[in-house]
Amino acid sequence: MPPVIIAALGALGAAALVKLLARESRRVNEELGALRRDAQDEGERPTLHRDPQTGTFRPRADDRARP
Repeated sequence: MPPVIIAALGALGAAALVKLLARESRRVNEELGALRRDAQDEGERPTLHRDPQTGTFRPRADDRARP
């Protein structure tokens, strides 16, 4: 096969791959957007504070009581 045909097939394959990845990226972003909208509809999340003894982050006790 002449090198020009091989290069053309490679470019065609690369273009198809880019198109496939772009479509998948849009699909995933739409799903994440829907999940974010649902999370915002549920209300605020509690704020986290750092526990000085363990070093982990935990919800504040007064935030749990909020409606």
